[in-house]
Amino acid sequence: MRAVLDPNVLISAVISEQGAPAEIMRRWRGGEFELVVSQALITELSRALAYPKLRRLISEARGAALAELIATSGSMAADGGAVPTRSRDSGDNYLIALASSSRAVLVSGDRDLLVLSDRAPIESPRQFLDRLDAI
Repeated sequence: MRAVLDPNVLISAVISEQGAPAEIMRRWRGGEFELVVSQALITELSRALAYPKLRRLISEARGAALAELIATSGSMAADGGAVPTRSRDSGDNYLIALASSSRAVLVSGDRDLLVLSDRAPIESPRQFLDRLDAI
């Protein structure tokens, strides 16, 4: 199985070692699914980790380590491609395109994306864990 993890899921996994995002990260590290990433995803992750409100929760060193882990251990895919379904937040469309072109499920906690789950393979972290458990 292949998955694109929205940067909000990756950040949530670092903020709290409890909960679905952290469990998803553990399962990825354990080889239960392939993580698909792109340069745009890594750039967004790095930018978000530098926000002052997140800097109070995640040190610069820990944020840099997360971005490096994702960049070096994820399966790099090209950015771009057709966006089969568009989000209300146009800044999220690259995630939909990445998941679609990579034949991956997009895992997100973003409501603007989750409302599209009837038209695109988009799941909440809990739904994705349930899918992994069913395998």
